[in-house]
Amino acid sequence: MVNYHLTITGRVQGVGFRWSVYQLAQQAEMEGIVMNKHDGSVYCELQGPIKIVKQLISKIKAGPTPYARITKVKIIEGSLQNYHHSFQITH
Repeated sequence: MVNYHLTITGRVQGVGFRWSVYQLAQQAEMEGIVMNKHDGSVYCELQGPIKIVKQLISKIKAGPTPYARITKVKIIEGSLQNYHHSFQITH
């Protein structure tokens, strides 16, 4: 199990980005959160098996919605958290 914190910049707010990440995470049975930040970026915490987390990060980098334009994805490794076995959109 790994925990990664992502900060995604570009055109990622107002384009269904969080919802798309949420759907991908649900399909992958991933734990974590996704939320908009005041600076226009999206912050995401992903936790699960390393192979599945890396696959999801690749999908995020590719843009999970056709309206998003990703310019940068900053990734920091975090410590394992208790997300209560769920993935949530937070505010």
